[in-house]
Amino acid sequence: MSSPYLLEIACNSAMSALAAQQGGANRIELFENLEQGGTTPSYGSIAVARDHVQIPLYVLIRPRPGDFHYGPMETEIMLRDIAHCRQLGCDGVVIGALNADGEIDVALCRELVRVAGPLDITFHRAFDAARDLPAALEQIAGLGIKRILSSGGHTGAAEGSATLATLVKQAGSRLQLMAGAGLNAENIAEVARQSGCLQLHASAKARQRSAMRYQNPALKGLDNDWIQTESAQVSALRQVLDQLR
Repeated sequence: MSSPYLLEIACNSAMSALAAQQGGANRIELFENLEQGGTTPSYGSIAVARDHVQIPLYVLIRPRPGDFHYGPMETEIMLRDIAHCRQLGCDGVVIGALNADGEIDVALCRELVRVAGPLDITFHRAFDAARDLPAALEQIAGLGIKRILSSGGHTGAAEGSATLATLVKQAGSRLQLMAGAGLNAENIAEVARQSGCLQLHASAKARQRSAMRYQNPALKGLDNDWIQTESAQVSALRQVLDQLR
């Protein structure tokens, strides 16, 4: 019997996406700048990831770090990035925008949905920054979006599990709540049980050590290491979810 739980891995590079697939992920969210909450990856990163992974590939559409209130030029960037995702054969995009009062920017999101066309859509954690989560859920449902990535309005999904459970009940069959933020093999089962979410989102990241034997000693503070998804961590998450029924 297959697991009812879907595991999405947040991948900060094409290499991370390949590691996620190898570890047993069901879906990938591709982005860059993990340390700043994620921004849209480059055209090349998307194209290479699409060439090397067979599982569904979703791309984060976020033109910059910081808040989720966007101006006209940022809107144009997002629209063009979505068009590129369609051209490259991606399965979905991950979008979100708020107005200055902390409500869903319905007009902007409707335009993003329109340009996405046949692509599946996830509303990202701009949702958690909204003033009123139940009201925001209703606005997102009204846009026809079928999935919200959320930590229940808290720093991590473990702390927000009770809120997520309430939102799952509110959403009913209209859309899925996907729990994300701070999930690991130690807490993912409890978050799944408490929240009622059947879709879980984690980064499964680990520090990768540079193979450079030389580093200019004058460049003090330069860090040659980087963060990347680790297939072993993905496998551990998958095993935990496969044991849940």
